[in-house]
Amino acid sequence: MAVKIRLRRMGAKKKPFYRIVVADSRSPRDGRFIEEIGYYNPVSEPVEVKIDAEKAIKWLKNGAQPTDTIKDLFKKHGILEKFEEAKKA
Repeated sequence: MAVKIRLRRMGAKKKPFYRIVVADSRSPRDGRFIEEIGYYNPVSEPVEVKIDAEKAIKWLKNGAQPTDTIKDLFKKHGILEKFEEAKKA
């Protein structure tokens, strides 16, 4: 089973709000997911992002592949750095 960390679109038309979820790659974008690990609101000023770093690192260690957008968010919040350090130790 290929597991991905990706965005799940919520919110109203033209007012997107995303939840960061861990899901099977075969499930639809807004369909079934395994676990919710945070949220991302690109519309608010300033942009709101909340990510549970411990859960994210746990899933990365288990082999979950982040999408490009999630990878960028993880870099901005230092989660990828923590994952690399944990991988070395």
